[in-house]
Amino acid sequence: MTELSPHLQDLSDFVMASPSSYHAAAEAARRLEAVGFARVDERLDLPSAPGGYVLVRDGAVMAWRIPDDGRQQGARGADGSVPVFRILGAHTDSPTFKLKPNPSTSREGWRQAGVEVYGGPLLNSWLDRELCFAGRLVTADGREHLVRTGPIARFPQLAIHLDREVNNGLTLDRQRHLNPIWGAETAGTAGSSAEGVGDEATEVTDILAVLAATAGLEPDAVAGADVVMADTQAPGLFGGAGEFFASGRLDNLSSVHAGVVAMEQLVTGAGAGRVADGMAGESAGAPVIPVLAAFDHEELGSASRSGAAGPVLEDVLRRVLVALGVEGQGAARSFAGSWLLSADAGHLVHPNYSERHDPVNHPRPNGGPLLKINANQRYSTDAAGAAAFARWCGVAGVPFQEFVSNNTVPCGSTIGPISATRLGIRTVDVGIGLLSMHSAREMCGAGDPARLTGAVGAFYSGV
Repeated sequence: MTELSPHLQDLSDFVMASPSSYHAAAEAARRLEAVGFARVDERLDLPSAPGGYVLVRDGAVMAWRIPDDGRQQGARGADGSVPVFRILGAHTDSPTFKLKPNPSTSREGWRQAGVEVYGGPLLNSWLDRELCFAGRLVTADGREHLVRTGPIARFPQLAIHLDREVNNGLTLDRQRHLNPIWGAETAGTAGSSAEGVGDEATEVTDILAVLAATAGLEPDAVAGADVVMADTQAPGLFGGAGEFFASGRLDNLSSVHAGVVAMEQLVTGAGAGRVADGMAGESAGAPVIPVLAAFDHEELGSASRSGAAGPVLEDVLRRVLVALGVEGQGAARSFAGSWLLSADAGHLVHPNYSERHDPVNHPRPNGGPLLKINANQRYSTDAAGAAAFARWCGVAGVPFQEFVSNNTVPCGSTIGPISATRLGIRTVDVGIGLLSMHSAREMCGAGDPARLTGAVGAFYSGV
């Protein structure tokens, strides 16, 4: 079995279109615009008319849909209640390597690029892979240009003949050993020039010049660059029955994709995400405004203007309420009735390291999305959130599994506690389970991404 299901093919296409956070935000916005969402400029007042809207800030994307009954009822339900939000929180960035200033170097006949480790990648997983450079270039006039190369770079591993003890322990010095090669000094060597840039008479010596040419710019026009590396191998199925899905950047494009698809389904009426007249369930009487909040910089702690610790989501929520005429204590009332589903990948039990996991709670591939729980609030799930997630999964008809860490293994965290602290909105932490998290190529159960999307659709519906 090698053929991807329609959902996995769509996820694969989304991943391949999103080699950087800037590309992921742009692709999410493009898809939502294709189903009728309107792009808004955050420097202008936000609209109040019913419909879908999308806002891009750097590598983050915010999207929301004002229900058809919201404006006609003065943005209040029949009982005078204010609108409430159903927010799917995720992040667009993944562990990788980012170009340093003045990145072009040369040593022993090889063209290399100076990069800085971004987040916490499994360094060894990036060795001996064909990689691209992708991100944004900014010209002197302030215009941004998305750019991506083909597979032009590689971190080559030292041959075992030159390090006979390597299999007893590989140690990579982040400064000395992690400078990718992307070309050779000798002009005219087959394959030494970037596609569409060089020929036998032209030797390309500057990686920024390669990027500029790829974007259709002159090298001296580039005044700033935010460029990272990405694995170029396409996602695919594997396993005896094709039960596993392997891909780069599943942490956390799997969650961003789930939010995008569920938001698209609000317009098309497909899946569990259709909202009937903008109100349902425990929020009966209150218009429900579904929101996709895909932040950048989660892998660095979220402290940026486009990260979850920054103001972007709160600004959007409050400005939407103002546009709908909700003032005074209305925002606090709205937040008190809202939910945030923090969707980020979690851990499946590794069969070769099962002692690193909780001895009782053992999430398995294709067992459904994870409900992530931590007594020290590294995840935001509490009893009320657990009950709510069980309800949403029940409506969607998908199973779910609890995840909790082994007491001797420190627990990671997500945008959930950050957003809950900033907004005071009830928050639940969930996500698909992975093996090889933070590897250049992660894996999950082939059925789990669609199950997460179904749960998000039910969550958006307001039940």
